[in-house]
Amino acid sequence: MKKRMKNTEKILKKINALALEIGRDVYLMEVCGTHTQAISRNGIREILPKNVILTTGPGCPVCVTAQEDIDAIVSLALSGIPVATYGDMLRVPGFYGSLDKAREKGALVFDVYSTEQALELKKEHPELVFFGLGFETTAPMTAYAIKKGLTVYSTHKLFIPAMQALLERQEAKIDGFISPGHVATIVGTDSFEKLKVAQVVAGFNAEDVLAAIYMLLDQIKKNKKEVGNEYKRSVKNKGNEKALKEIFDVFDVTDGNWRGFGIIPGSGLELKEKYATQDAKKKYAHILSQMDKKKSQKQTGCRCGEIIRGVMNPKQCPLFGKICVPENPYGPCMVSDEGACNNSFRYKKKYGN
Repeated sequence: MKKRMKNTEKILKKINALALEIGRDVYLMEVCGTHTQAISRNGIREILPKNVILTTGPGCPVCVTAQEDIDAIVSLALSGIPVATYGDMLRVPGFYGSLDKAREKGALVFDVYSTEQALELKKEHPELVFFGLGFETTAPMTAYAIKKGLTVYSTHKLFIPAMQALLERQEAKIDGFISPGHVATIVGTDSFEKLKVAQVVAGFNAEDVLAAIYMLLDQIKKNKKEVGNEYKRSVKNKGNEKALKEIFDVFDVTDGNWRGFGIIPGSGLELKEKYATQDAKKKYAHILSQMDKKKSQKQTGCRCGEIIRGVMNPKQCPLFGKICVPENPYGPCMVSDEGACNNSFRYKKKYGN
């Protein structure tokens, strides 16, 4: 513990020195939900120099799932189709309510920790649909389950196109990315080279994040735009080729629908035609076609879309901490443990962040 504290103090001294040399505000965006948690839990924003500003990007898989897809899976559940998905997603509200609310009305909705559990449930409920979400880290497990016969409604996404979209929109100030360690273990650091911005792939403890911030400031001071790798113990240049093969054996790359962004070209993963009978979007098109998609666009006052893009922080949302709290969330950023609003709310008393 003492050694770790000394290491942290050393890194902070280096960060302070670099921030002073740079002499201007520096905006760094973390784009991984686990990094959001680590930064908030450890009060990292509060110990950095005032001119080093951390913002939160679209790293929470639950948060970036489009409202239209939430409404679609709830519609299936309310129509009598058994649905399974990961726990946080059950509480995300939509026009037709949440999956939790659907369960209260008698729908068969199951929260699972893995696709293996979903496959077990399928034995008892043959028509079960798994609501697949997440990035390259969870997509291989879904792909494996599809090969085993699971029916899936896919909202899986490729992550790097969202980072590119953030840079192209130029809405949020971004001098560098703390790039996602989990995604990088699958896609490798080489995949990030196309982004012309300073970035460092980071691990998930406080020391990792601080080391990544130091490495980013060093790049910015030297006017470099490179891909640094702080997480070398897990991340390689080429990533996990076996996991990538599993993904692209089953999924085609399509345009993806993201909350806060809309359509991002080349960011979606949909089942290949050979698995069409297990694609819930096709299998249950007769149910989904009856859904009024315009209702998914109904404004609720939730500003999650802007928070995901780094345009505003949670405290700037008029609902935050008032009528939108973890026990009564108005949007996914307050639902998920990886969401910016959830973390800001949980740690505001401890750190005031």
